[in-house]
Amino acid sequence: MPHDPDHPSPDADRRPDDDLDAVLDAVAPRLRALRTRRGLTLAELSEQTGISVSTLSRLESGGRRPTLDLLIRIAGVYRASLDDLVGAPQIADPRVAPRPFYRGGRAIIPLTRSNPDVHAFKMVLPGHPPDVPVERRVHEGYDWIYVLSGRVRLALGDEEIVLEPGEAAEFDTRTPHGTASASLEPAEIINLLSAQGERVHLREPGGD
Repeated sequence: MPHDPDHPSPDADRRPDDDLDAVLDAVAPRLRALRTRRGLTLAELSEQTGISVSTLSRLESGGRRPTLDLLIRIAGVYRASLDDLVGAPQIADPRVAPRPFYRGGRAIIPLTRSNPDVHAFKMVLPGHPPDVPVERRVHEGYDWIYVLSGRVRLALGDEEIVLEPGEAAEFDTRTPHGTASASLEPAEIINLLSAQGERVHLREPGGD
């Protein structure tokens, strides 16, 4: 929806300091909870950090804005990171847990989660008789393949080439195209498909 300068969004007046204030406001209860879980009194924490009891009390009640120096000393006693004290969001686990599936005799292993623009797969192409033509398809999009092992027949339009391990190819999928192992032995490839290519090749019945 186009931005209407006469009707600003609710976040239009939000300042960067607002977010910082929200983070710092959340520090007080977190400091208190960490100390309680470790069974320390304010006096004991004061002795170990060198920070006065009154300052620690105000930090935990939100009456004093925490500084980096204070947080570092407290974190050292708790053996915690600064992220633990300020509640910084944890980075999501970047690992993908592949769940192989099969289409047209091919073992297909997804290598991406839910990128809307491109999908990466490792594919194991079954052995293919050299005298059997490679089935071709046409759709919108762009494909890229990289050969990991074996030899791969790549049919593009009226042409056909054989890709060796370590070779890659990219092409406009509006050209009739298809891939198959170049021998009776299986071949392994990495295949990057556009969203349209993923739907045509891997979701529709008969996808190659």
